This record gives sequence, C-alpha cells and structure tokens, in this order.
Amino acid sequence: MTDKTARLDALMRRGPVIPVVTIERVEDAVPLARALVAGGVAVIEVTLRTPAGLEAIRRIAGEVEGAVPGAGTVLDERQAEASVAAGAQFLVSPGSTVALLDAAVGLPVPMLPGIATASEAMAAMERGLRRLKFFPAEAAGGIAMLKSLHGPLGELVFCPTGGIDLAKAPGYLALPNVACVGGSWLTPAKAVAEGAWDGITELARGTAALRPA
Repeated sequence: MTDKTARLDALMRRGPVIPVVTIERVEDAVPLARALVAGGVAVIEVTLRTPAGLEAIRRIAGEVEGAVPGAGTVLDERQAEASVAAGAQFLVSPGSTVALLDAAVGLPVPMLPGIATASEAMAAMERGLRRLKFFPAEAAGGIAMLKSLHGPLGELVFCPTGGIDLAKAPGYLALPNVACVGGSWLTPAKAVAEGAWDGITELARGTAALRPA
C-alpha cells in the first residue's frame, strides 16, 4: 500500500459521510466548516464549482482547527496544483481523463478519481490508484453496480457520490467495497444562505448513526 493510499484510507474512515460543499460566498467558508467540525464531521470536500472555492479551501485550512479540507470537482492538473497550494489535503474529481490520472500519481496529496465503469476503474488501477469516487452513483447503477464491480475488482474501495441522501446512505455503507459516501445534504443551500450553522451541526451529528461506533 502506498503512503497516499494509506492517507486516503484514513480520511475515508474518519466518518461515514464526506460532505460535498459548494460555497458561493467566501465569508461562509469558516463558519460552515466550524459547524461541520462541531458536529463531528472533519473531512470536507469543497467543490471548485464557484469562484469562491479555492479561497474557501485556503481559509478553512488556515482558520478551522480540526478541519481536513479537500478540493472537489477538480478537472485538470492546473486546478489540482492550485488546490494543493490553497491547502487542500485531498482531491476529488468527477471523472478520470488520462491526463488527470497521470497527474494524480505525481501530486503530493491523494486523489479520489471519479469513475462510472469497470474500464475507467481499471485505468485508475493501472496507475496504482485503488481508492475511487463512484459518480454519479445513483444514475450509474447505484448499489447494484458496486456489487457487480466488487467481484472482478475486489481490491478497489469507493466513495459513491451523486443522488445519495440520508435515507440511501446506509445501503451503500453496508457494501464491502464502500468506505464512505459523499453527499450534499449536510449543507443545504438554504441553511448556508441563512447562516443556520447550528442546524448544519445537527445534520452533521446525525451522520454518526449511519455507522456503529
């Protein structure tokens, strides 16, 4: 097992859910991350879908004790390098191009490349990448697809993301090749817009029941 694989294992086992967070206003980054950490959710994927993404990662990394910020929606090597420079401790991509997989091997932080098919998973395996994001989980076959992949590709471990909510999460977490799930339900857009941080903390606390202590 490589050092980066071990680091990913540790991150993926920190809790049953990695929140997928899209931040519109940079000033929301720190209170949002503090709310999640207060609820027991330390590993936070901040997407690069908005102009605020990189600065949000930078502020969380510098100001929120106990938080483990990562960058999501990483599409190319340039974004990957910028995310690392901002303080991202892990990277997540929605898909896997040859260039991005090659770049992932040389990056100083681990990446969860996105895959939706056996061929894409095998391309990641060829580069020693065995911890993957299964995306879009529900649209790409969900639990049935992950069960099918487990037989021929049993050494892979997944973080399925896409269409998963609190009700669906336990079914995924029961699979032997799933370490955690990704989801946006911990940080509803309305709650973030209103600064309802206590509510987000309660949602984070609710994830503890998804996996026995």
